[in-house]
Amino acid sequence: MKIKKGDKVRIISGKDKGREGIIEKVYLKANKVLISGINLYKRHIKKSEKFPQGGVVEIPRPLLVSKVMLICPKCHKLTRVGFEKREKKKWRICKKCREKI
Repeated sequence: MKIKKGDKVRIISGKDKGREGIIEKVYLKANKVLISGINLYKRHIKKSEKFPQGGVVEIPRPLLVSKVMLICPKCHKLTRVGFEKREKKKWRICKKCREKI
């Protein structure tokens, strides 16, 4: 997967289209990412020790990787990710400004 934890991304489709966030967790096998504060759903929780009052709680759900696009930290544009070998290491690069990410 070309996107990693800590990358800043923008949602390009769905109910949260246009919103930006930072990736908290990557699910490799499911091909999904969890972004803080985005794709929130309400869940009814029973009373417990963790939630003494119970009630309705908003929880984030993972999004498909195909619905997000990386924002380059150098040029601040939406970009695809490429790979390049420099100094005997493999680097992720921005396809627009050709800088390493």
